[in-house]
Amino acid sequence: MNQLNELLQELGISKVRLAKYLGVSRQMVYNYLELEDINKWPKEKKILLFKLLDISEESGNTLDNIKVTTDYLMNVENRLNQNLKNSGGGESYLDLKSLNKESQTLLTDIVNLLRERLSVDDKKKEENFHAFTYMYHMLQSMDNVPEIKYIFGYMSKACGFTDPEEFKFNEDKQFIFEGILYSALTLYNNGGASRSKLSESHRRFVQEIEKQKEEKLSRTQQLNTIRIQALKELGYTKIDDSNAAEIFEKIAEIESRGSIVGTTD
Repeated sequence: MNQLNELLQELGISKVRLAKYLGVSRQMVYNYLELEDINKWPKEKKILLFKLLDISEESGNTLDNIKVTTDYLMNVENRLNQNLKNSGGGESYLDLKSLNKESQTLLTDIVNLLRERLSVDDKKKEENFHAFTYMYHMLQSMDNVPEIKYIFGYMSKACGFTDPEEFKFNEDKQFIFEGILYSALTLYNNGGASRSKLSESHRRFVQEIEKQKEEKLSRTQQLNTIRIQALKELGYTKIDDSNAAEIFEKIAEIESRGSIVGTTD
């Protein structure tokens, strides 16, 4: 595998570009290159690599036979660029122009990792889909729920990616949250918790969520009623660009005076 690493370096193919070409994350490329034998790579990834490097096992062409000439380098570069163009590399379907280099690399790595995990052909595919759906919901809510950032930070530290003494957010709150989460997970992993013991706690958790949904629905219904009343008082039938400001001002007025009369559509 050292020979392959040296060849990639000589050809000027970065781990990021190779990851895009193979359709995997950059970390997965590092994992592949740490294997002692290229035959341990996933078959489809090995075939893609051999196609890129113009290696044909049937004809006896191997890494040992490769001589890096100007023509060979240009041919590899052309195959790499054509594949990325055809498959839609990160830059082709994501607008990265407004991002700095570090953010571009991070976003590309995330997209490649998601695509890789969602492309597996086993039972994990469905699990990964649900897990990433939950993660998407968390990302959507992160501005309103700062604890989500603390959860990400804790998991990064627990998995060995980040120094446990590193605090990128509110240090006091992150420190306290990590201590609480560690205690909870220690209890969970050591068998100190069970479904029967936590049934009441989980019941309250469900009730709290249902209460929040009811409050949200009630507020939505209230706003809809106020909107209808505002339209009626102003003599309009709908909101458009020409009357939106006036209607929103009337809605604020109705809310401030707390008078909502019965109306119908």
